[in-house]
Amino acid sequence: MKRQLGRSGVEVSAMGMGCWAIGGPWTIHGHQAGWGEVDDHESIHAIRRALDLGITFFDTAANYGAGHSECILGRALAERRDEVVIATKFGYDVDEERRIVAYYDGAVDSDKVITHVRRDCEASLRRLGIDCIDLFQFHVNSYPLEKAPKVRNALESLVSEGKIRFYGWSTDRPEGARVFAEGEHCAAIQHRLNVIRDAPEMLGICAEFDLASINRGPLARGALTGKYDPDAQFPGQDLRHGEGFRENWLLPATEALEKIGAILTSEGRTLAQGALAWIWARSGRTIPIPGIRTVAQAEENAKAMAFGPLTAGQMTKIDRLLGR
Repeated sequence: MKRQLGRSGVEVSAMGMGCWAIGGPWTIHGHQAGWGEVDDHESIHAIRRALDLGITFFDTAANYGAGHSECILGRALAERRDEVVIATKFGYDVDEERRIVAYYDGAVDSDKVITHVRRDCEASLRRLGIDCIDLFQFHVNSYPLEKAPKVRNALESLVSEGKIRFYGWSTDRPEGARVFAEGEHCAAIQHRLNVIRDAPEMLGICAEFDLASINRGPLARGALTGKYDPDAQFPGQDLRHGEGFRENWLLPATEALEKIGAILTSEGRTLAQGALAWIWARSGRTIPIPGIRTVAQAEENAKAMAFGPLTAGQMTKIDRLLGR
């Protein structure tokens, strides 16, 4: 399966590999933001296995592991750069040595976000070991809309300099997506989308402006895989530790799977593969990026592309069962 990266004309696999989890532990403003300890060798094997199985789109960020994810991705793909499309994100003050990430000046609306766009880009290029980023995405979800055009203009400058090819915004705010969509080289909006949390307005904007819809949280942080019961416990360095994940993700997913699990697992799919199939059926612009940190996860997720999207009838039935 292939999809277009919006109006860029670049073709990518219909599913990407999300590289948040391979960054290992890190904190943002004192809060755990990683997925626990990782095995870098396994991460590299998972990346290469994903590519062997047809996944050509890899999404990371400067934040993930405070640069560690970018470094690992760069190492894994060093000899196969021409086979892949690499996306990363920027907008935060990253302390690689201490693995600490923070808002510039401690404020979400800092003007340093604008003045440091080039510096952030050059740092990501260094860690990735490449000379041009295919898709450079703004990572500050709630940055003030009145300042966003300046960020967009700085990104256009990076395009003209050959440091990036295209750009986008990782945001769940439709109004923010519209601001970036006005830029000539904006190709995608990254936003949350999964079978229990639809995003019709954002999908509508992507269709209106011919943008790719890159989907984070396609498996609801693992809750849609069916691998965790409602009382599952996670290590302290895993961001799913505590009641927030259970209340906001695990319980809603468990309730939904009781109703729609049989549809998602049709034709021999696993629950994860079915959840990805729902996203592909939702829109022809969607590119889900499930987190992958083991070879086994790469193999299971990649196989979803062989099954393809759910049918229109199955989509209608899911909406009815979920009361929407």
